[in-house]
Amino acid sequence: MLNVIFFTFNAFEENTYLITNDKKQCWIVDPGMYDKRESDQIIAYLTDKQLQPQAIINTHAHLDHLFGVQALIDKYNIPFGIHELEISVLQMAAASAAMFGLNFRNPPKPTYFIKEGILPLGDDNLEVFHTPGHSPGSISFYYPKGNWVISGDVLFSGGVGRTDLPGGNFNTLASSIRNKLFTLPGNTKVLSGHGPATLISEEKEHNPFLQ
Repeated sequence: MLNVIFFTFNAFEENTYLITNDKKQCWIVDPGMYDKRESDQIIAYLTDKQLQPQAIINTHAHLDHLFGVQALIDKYNIPFGIHELEISVLQMAAASAAMFGLNFRNPPKPTYFIKEGILPLGDDNLEVFHTPGHSPGSISFYYPKGNWVISGDVLFSGGVGRTDLPGGNFNTLASSIRNKLFTLPGNTKVLSGHGPATLISEEKEHNPFLQ
């Protein structure tokens, strides 16, 4: 059985998720720790809980979801995966950081690509949905047994991801949400890249961007 907890990091208030199993294996989703203090916080938690990091799996490659990747690679020597269509976004991360006056000169390189379908995590599986629109290779991670989906910056409580960034498109985003995420059971908890959790049923009924 997989469990999930989150931390909120950096100036963009990005949600970083830890997925763990009963064997204390751990997968980190979208590590957003910007500085050493934030990296020390998550490393201290992993150490205290005796968790064993297995890999980094990113929903997409915008800089606020990337800041902490290299620190975890350096500490645990674990692989880093994104969807192949996020390469162009990843390559723009340093320039994006410079626009915000942030220090992020050397974005990490992925060691493997995550495809739509089944992603094994130890003895369990996540279902991976390709949900473009916020970015070309945005993906969402669904765990039916736990009744949750990590949506990255695709779907928020009462909102949707920005589509004014390179590679973004609102019609594509809306289609991803309606044809992928909104097909999930209504009581599925949506764990977003920013802000509080919500439910599929709540967003289907009330999200003003999707009516």
